[in-house]
Amino acid sequence: MAYRCDICGKRPMFGHNISHAHNVTKRKFMPNLHRVRVRVDGRVKRIRVCTRCLKAGKVRKV
Repeated sequence: MAYRCDICGKRPMFGHNISHAHNVTKRKFMPNLHRVRVRVDGRVKRIRVCTRCLKAGKVRKV
């Protein structure tokens, strides 16, 4: 299963770690995902949702 939000589709972003000496290495920014039980079409499912979608009320927990 891909590491992405099932509601908004947010997925890992890529960037750089930059040290004080300006050494640049690659890094990943991971979305803050939670597994949540949600009612979808009358059934209870577990989906991965980012905290931004939870806070915005796009998902109702069971």
